[in-house]
Parts: sequence; C-alpha cells; structure tokens
Amino acid sequence: MLTMDTYFSIAGKSQGLYREKASKFLSFAFQVTAEEQVKTCLAQLKKEYFDANHHCFAYRLGFPDFTYRINDGGEPSGSAGKPIYGQIISKNLSDILVVVIRYIGGTRLGIPGLTHAYKTAAKDALDRATIVSRILSDSFRISFPYERLTFVMQTLKREQANLEFQSFDQTCEIQFSIRKSKSEMIRKKFSAMIDISIGK
Repeated sequence: MLTMDTYFSIAGKSQGLYREKASKFLSFAFQVTAEEQVKTCLAQLKKEYFDANHHCFAYRLGFPDFTYRINDGGEPSGSAGKPIYGQIISKNLSDILVVVIRYIGGTRLGIPGLTHAYKTAAKDALDRATIVSRILSDSFRISFPYERLTFVMQTLKREQANLEFQSFDQTCEIQFSIRKSKSEMIRKKFSAMIDISIGK
C-alpha cells in the first residue's frame, strides 16, 4: 500500500525485445532521478546503436509532483512515445526512463502496428525490471542539552529515524533523516520542548 511518501521505481537497468514483420524493437529501462541522467543514457544508446532507424523514449521523474516527457524519435506523432509512457503509467512508476530503439525490417506497420510494437517492447523491458518502493525523507538537525539525550534518542529510535551525525557534549547535536510522513510529527514533538532547537 502506498503512502504520501512512498512511490515505485526500478532497481536498475533492464532490457527487452519485440519483433514485428522483420522490424526489431530493442527496449531499455533505466532508473534515473534527473534530466541530466536521462541525457547521458540517451547519448550512450545513440552512440552504441548509431545505425538504428529510430530512438524513441519516455521518462517520468519525481514524486508526488511529476516531470515527464515523451519523444517519438521521428516516428509518426503519438505512435511511439505515448505508448511507451503508457506502460510507465500502467505500472505506476517514477524516476524512470524507457527507450525503444527500432531497426526497420522493410515492411510498413502502420500507426496501429507501431503503437502496438512500441507498447509491447516497453512492457517487455519493464516486466523484466525489478520493481522497488522508494521512501521520501526529510533531514533535520537538532541541538539540545545533555540531560535531554535519553528522551531524544528514544524518540528517534521509536520513529525509526536514520542518524547521520551526532556530537555529545554539554550541548548535543544530532542530524537525522526521517520519512516524510513523520516529519511534521517529529518537528512538533521536539519543538514543544523549549530547550531544543530544530532546523532542516
């Protein structure tokens, strides 16, 4: 079950293949988190498969606000990028790039045939991918007197926070991350204590 701070992506690269009337469709799925990574993946594929007729793709980044793009790579409008993106949506994925590379076999497929081929090729790559859930988190840094250490550490352990930095002296400092759905609760809990300062 998804929560406000959980979404699905893939664990790494996967590859698929579809053939239709002598045309070959190679499909690739990548886990990406930024447009620069998308550009790098596309450049690598275009260099490796320089002799292909079409390089078509779709990507979706971010959560819960999404950035996406579809590209038909020279195929008729809506026949490639859109069905590729449709497969990303059907599996409810983000932080993902799917590229389908076509080698034309000489037989025309028509718009319905192209749409089916790009959809099926994209699906094959995604079916072979390992789907994983990812959790959004927020980071906080708090400072507090030593006598509050037990309370703070017990609270962070109970809420399954991830400790990133800690310094214990007369004034203690801890930096931690916690899943986004718990951020407001932990902020209120610590802010309610006058002698604890908190900042992101």
